[in-house]
Amino acid sequence: MGGRFGGRGERAAAQGRGVGRAAVAVGVAAGLVLVVGACGAGGGGGDEGRGETGGGGRGTAPTVRLPQLSGQKVQVTAVWTGEERENFGKVLDEFERRTGAEVDFVPSGDDMAGFVGSKIAGGGPPDVAMLQQAGVIREFADKGWLKPLGKDAKEQLGKNYSEGWQGLGRYKGTEYGVFFKASNKSLVWYNTKAFEDAGVGEPKTWKEFMRAAETVAESGVEPVSVGGADGWTLTDWFENVYLSQAGPEMYDRLARHEIKWTDGSVGRALTTLGELFGRADLLAGGNAGALQTDFPTSVTRTFSGGDEPAAAMVSSADFAAANIAQTRARVGVEAKVFPFPAVGAESPVVTSGDVAVILQDNEAAQALLTFLASTDAAKIWAQAGGFISPNKELDQAAYTDGVMREIARALVGAGDDLRFDMSDQAPASFGGKPGQGELKGLQDFLKNPKDIARTQERLERDAARAFGR
Repeated sequence: MGGRFGGRGERAAAQGRGVGRAAVAVGVAAGLVLVVGACGAGGGGGDEGRGETGGGGRGTAPTVRLPQLSGQKVQVTAVWTGEERENFGKVLDEFERRTGAEVDFVPSGDDMAGFVGSKIAGGGPPDVAMLQQAGVIREFADKGWLKPLGKDAKEQLGKNYSEGWQGLGRYKGTEYGVFFKASNKSLVWYNTKAFEDAGVGEPKTWKEFMRAAETVAESGVEPVSVGGADGWTLTDWFENVYLSQAGPEMYDRLARHEIKWTDGSVGRALTTLGELFGRADLLAGGNAGALQTDFPTSVTRTFSGGDEPAAAMVSSADFAAANIAQTRARVGVEAKVFPFPAVGAESPVVTSGDVAVILQDNEAAQALLTFLASTDAAKIWAQAGGFISPNKELDQAAYTDGVMREIARALVGAGDDLRFDMSDQAPASFGGKPGQGELKGLQDFLKNPKDIARTQERLERDAARAFGR
């Protein structure tokens, strides 16, 4: 593999930013266990191993047969770095072991659409790409860049995924993508010592959240850590507020640009978010500091400092657990989590996903997508940690962390009732490129939270250009 996974740099940019509005009620009990109603655990079902051994590299029979591909190579690109890249490497190692193929991992950097476009223009695209935006599937398919899934990959997809997740990877009736990794992003992680010292509990509503932040500030700890240098974190803040406040129907309309960003509902959401962003005393490092903080740092500084926490809270998905692991804090002890506070009648439920697509149609690429759609591949990363799978047949016992197990159970329990993040549904030029579109518009808003009307006008101008209307 030639040092494919050398280096352990932090992932500092685009995670998939998806919003799933599920029929799931998320609560948090003591010991950081999310209590979720109506969530069925996957049974780990599937085909028998057909005589193979070592499924998932864990000594169990595999559920999917893969072809022998000795001498063949497959190149994969993804944004993942650090722990995520290392754990994905374990999945690719097993694929190599079982097929004899050689896998070459190429990091895409933050701008996946730009990276793939440049490679295609140069005549040498990777075989497989792990995209963070559902909207990019439509763009790539319209340009003729994507290759349909083959029979074996579609079989695994149909067996292991709900129709909702299958539909996200489908365009104009053709199956193109396998959502391999997903996340619940409606979570706020907090430093338990900071909360205990301030005498505050887990807030359930936005008003309670703001009161808790003010009380923490009075105790001498900066309340909320925001990774504003990575604009996608700000889209998550906005989307959580908007979905809870405006409701799912308005959310869907804004995601499709059927209503303008100058709509009053957007203004109300920005006004609400501005209650936090407009209080420099509630942001770790103030507004300027938040704009200079990347995502990994926003998490690690919340759980660094020991008896003197640098910050009390950070809004982030379950994948923040990988960043917390780089500190001395223990998930469930010094680091706990509560659902994103309800702005409207209900707390939002947010998910995101990384979807595998084929750019060069060959036997090795098709086999890799088949593997990624199986429970075998999902089990490897689930056991490694920092991973949630939308694969409904994955045995929930694969998650060694009880917190991740409950979050995964909630995701699977959502079934077909989900929506994807509006920034991920948008064209990449608006919802997925650093320094432009929604990401830049919300960074400018963080810089000047009182300028709501101008923020809306800029967002609408950029959205209209990207959507072509």
